[in-house]
Amino acid sequence: MTLPFDVTPFYSTQPKEMRRLIRENEWTYPTSGLCHCNVQANMIVLPKEWAYDFLVFAQRNPKPCPILDVTEPGDWEARLIAPGSDVRTDIPKYRVWVDGELTDEPADVKKYWREDLVAFLLGCSFSFEGALLEAGIPIRHIDMNRNVPMYITNIQNRPAGRLSGPMVVSMRPIKYEQIPKAVLATGRFPAVHGAPVQIGEPAAIGIKDVDKPDFGEPVEIREGEAPVFWACGVTPQAVLMKSKPPFAITHAPGHMFIGDPKDVDYAVF
Repeated sequence: MTLPFDVTPFYSTQPKEMRRLIRENEWTYPTSGLCHCNVQANMIVLPKEWAYDFLVFAQRNPKPCPILDVTEPGDWEARLIAPGSDVRTDIPKYRVWVDGELTDEPADVKKYWREDLVAFLLGCSFSFEGALLEAGIPIRHIDMNRNVPMYITNIQNRPAGRLSGPMVVSMRPIKYEQIPKAVLATGRFPAVHGAPVQIGEPAAIGIKDVDKPDFGEPVEIREGEAPVFWACGVTPQAVLMKSKPPFAITHAPGHMFIGDPKDVDYAVF
């Protein structure tokens, strides 16, 4: 089903204003295409006693979990990438996890916040979509007003402490002749997942049916196109389901935190 939203009026909205709109529940949809050229971030929040395990996990798995910012225990401000922000309210939809089970999907997590919680903001592939568009490569889920399709793969991340689990990937259909350009355009952004991890052949990474994503929505793959897969910041949610920490908060897939830096600030030339 096509989602009832249109990002076009918010293409050039400033991040601080967009966070206000989200905080006031005036935008409750996925964030791909919003605030063009500004960085977007996935989020996972864990108790302090689990935070070191995740820090090491992210260091060992930088492709799906590139860290952009980390809060102090109990602090809800992403001081590095969004001064004045509130990670409890500035994401359109959250997920709350207890013992690895999804228990709630609220619009804010103020009532769940605790003094021992540490938030990790992770790079998001939405941040390199501007580079794809500038290279003349269309983004199908934006064109269809849909959430990006995401899949749990058979690619196993390197474990760290109590955390382990599979990589999640996002998919964008790319014309065969544009795939080299897409690889080069996204490879300049290692802090937001970088180049693809798989081109075509979804079964090779454990995806049985590309039309049935584990998260997000399916999109059309047209004649002359291949599905191209990038590491995804929803990976920590697959790790939560396997490792079962007692409590966690994440963004809902496709619903990101929008930071102040420009995408180009994370580019490698």
